[in-house]
This record gives sequence, structure tokens and C-alpha cells, in this order.
Amino acid sequence: MQAIRQETPFPHVDGVTHSYVDLPGLRMHVAEAGAGEPVLLLHGFPQHWWEWRHVIPGLAEHHRVICPDLRGAGWTGAPSAGYTRDQLLRDVVALMDALGLDRVRVIGHDWGALLGFQLCLTQPDRVRAFVAMAVPHPYSRFRPGLLRTMPQAWYQLAIILPAFGPRLLGTGRQRLPRYLFGHFVSDPSVWSDDDLEVFLAPLRDPAVARAGAALYRGFIQPEAARIFTGSYRGTRLTTPTRVLIGADDPVVRAQFLGGFEPYSDDLTLEVVDRASHWIVDERPDVVVGRALELFAPTGRDVGGPLST
Repeated sequence: MQAIRQETPFPHVDGVTHSYVDLPGLRMHVAEAGAGEPVLLLHGFPQHWWEWRHVIPGLAEHHRVICPDLRGAGWTGAPSAGYTRDQLLRDVVALMDALGLDRVRVIGHDWGALLGFQLCLTQPDRVRAFVAMAVPHPYSRFRPGLLRTMPQAWYQLAIILPAFGPRLLGTGRQRLPRYLFGHFVSDPSVWSDDDLEVFLAPLRDPAVARAGAALYRGFIQPEAARIFTGSYRGTRLTTPTRVLIGADDPVVRAQFLGGFEPYSDDLTLEVVDRASHWIVDERPDVVVGRALELFAPTGRDVGGPLST
């Protein structure tokens, strides 16, 4: 099935080129556009490189934009193992090395943002600046109010089940991923049927569906436990970082994400109106604007003000 998936034509984005990079134990698909200092974009679940279709043009006017399909997603290989924090981080570092990227600016969404935080904490000399979306920062604390959000995350318990989870993701009408796209969004009309098909089609490969379950089991849920039990409070975040949280996100709520100041040099949090979990799709204008503001040298004009 993997060979069939890799023969499927890539969805079109003007100015984007495609290549494959052979990493240790993994063949990774990479979409690129633009020229200049590199920006590495790390997608979330159940999306892939095409998540960035609306932000690539604006970023590519100023930067070389690099959008990999991470392990188990899109057109990248979906091996049976390796969906842990350390291996996923090794994948990203190996990609940077293979592309000759000493330092990058990073944008991450969902689990790609969790991975981006790991890159900042473990490889601070390789990340110039970071924009994270729709995840708790590494210094988030458990608060009683979080209990009210837990029922909204029921789907994670379904996904991690070794046999049942992949079936929910990849077979029949794929009701679970359709639920994720339809429930965690401010305005469902942001998705066309064609948009959804681009994201749903790879999940019909059984290897990709199994990879999704393994990702939640091996990285996303353990990472949430590490964050809320204070595992990272002994490591300082020195990378300039902006965290964007959708005002309508029912799970990641900004009011529970304070208390990061003692652990970070330059971290700010912004609530984005008219957005829920899928900030990249719902408010690409804000994503591009905030990224260029953070990434630009002091005094460089990258466009007018944005309203969130």
C-alpha cells in the first residue's frame, strides 16, 4: 500500500516542489517553496504537508519554506515502529542534517508543535524562533478546571486501541477523522469536500492508520503526561516563542496555560479569535503575520497590522 500511496499525485500548491529524503530507516517526503533563510513547518494529525497550503505563499515571499510529511503521514513512509518522542525528534534532526540546515525557524501545529518544543529544548542552538499552535507549552500545570475539558478528548482513548483505533481512522466512512475536522473548528465551511478527501485518503492505507494509533500511544499521550507532571520545568526555553491558541478550542484552553514566565526567556501566548483547533486552516492570515513578525530582523516591514 505504501508504494501505491506514494504514486498518488500531490495536491497542487503554486510554487511548491517535491522531493524524497532518505533518512535512517525512513523515506521522508518534503514539499518546498521560496528562497532565503529556512522555515521548517511541522504539521499535526491527521494532516500532512498540505495543511500549510494557505500559509506557504506568504511565507515563501521571505523564506525557504520546508514542509515535511512526518513519520507515518502523507507521502512519507509509515513503518510499524518509531512513534516515540526521541525517534520523532531524531527524524527531524536527521532531515535538517540531510538538507544542510544548521539553524531554522520553526512553525508547528498540534503534535508537530509538541515536536517543535522538543527541538527547542534539546537543540536550542539550531532553532532561531518558534511559533506553536493548539498545544500546551512544556510548563503547563494540571489545574482542576482541566477536568472539564477531558470529555472532549474521548477520541484519543479510541484511537490508541491497537486494532479498533486504526479501523476507526481508515475504514468505512472514516467517521472519527471526519468528527475531528467537523467538531474542533469554528466554522465547518472552512473545509471543502475536496480538502477533507486530501487528508482522509492517506488514512485509508492501513499502515498510515496504524501509525496514527501508534503516534497517540507512543508520543502524544505520554507527552501530555510529561508536561502536566512537570518533566520540563528543569529545562529553560531560550528560543523566542509565540504560542497561538484558538479562542474556540474546546480542549486547549488559554486560561489554563499561564505560569510559563519563570521557565522561558521570550515566550508569549495569544488567543486567536474565530479559530478553534485548526488555526492554520481557519486563520492563515494570523499564522503568516505572527510568524513574519517574529522571524523578521528588527525594523523590517513585513506587512500591515492584523486583527485577531
